[in-house]
Amino acid sequence: MKSSDDVSVTVVVPCRNEIGNVQQLLMEIIDAVRGRGAEIIVVDDGSDDGTANAVMDVAEDNSEIRLLRHDRPGGQSAAILSGLRAARGDIVVTIDGDGQNDPVYIPALLDALEASGEATVLAAGQRVGRKASLIKKFGSRLANGLRRGLLKDGTRDTACGLKAIRRDVFLRLPYFDGWHRYFPALVAREGYAVTHIDVVDRPRMHGVSKYGIFDRLWIGIGDLLGVWWLVRRRWTRPTVSEVVRDD
Repeated sequence: MKSSDDVSVTVVVPCRNEIGNVQQLLMEIIDAVRGRGAEIIVVDDGSDDGTANAVMDVAEDNSEIRLLRHDRPGGQSAAILSGLRAARGDIVVTIDGDGQNDPVYIPALLDALEASGEATVLAAGQRVGRKASLIKKFGSRLANGLRRGLLKDGTRDTACGLKAIRRDVFLRLPYFDGWHRYFPALVAREGYAVTHIDVVDRPRMHGVSKYGIFDRLWIGIGDLLGVWWLVRRRWTRPTVSEVVRDD
């Protein structure tokens, strides 16, 4: 395992019951971040199909892989938060564990974040050529349209799992179940900028989605209203300086 001084990037992979996808995905991530001082944290969100054993099989020959396990399913946001808290890198990359996000885009996200300056703390992937059913595409377009209209966060597709964000800002974002779909708006609320990278979606190789479209839509509307309230109640942090008496 790398020491904390050797780690500059942490890749967080939330997954639940992805035994058929996780090993190939991990090998692709290893190739994508080679030479970047990266660790890979897989957060097994209460899987019952042997996902954890599959991860450990890869980890035996790849010391940069760490495995965290939830004792029961907590959801994708909870898994990302667990990985974030355990991360040792200054930059945290998130990528879905189902293999639909292609790790080949991770270097582009990291390079875009580095090139954008200190005011930009999030590089967000935006999917093109999405491999999904018509009803999923319709649901996503409806949700994204509502979000853009209400939050005006300048992001076409916040549901893409590929993101790179500076960890210190990440830790300041208000947490709630579903927060991973609102990172651009939450980052803007803190006064920072977002840059975007187009990424090509790819089909799931094994298994099925863990989330229902209309369940996610109705829950998302409630989350959207909550984030809208948070943005409107943005607190502008004052600059603090100590006043020293002139003797």
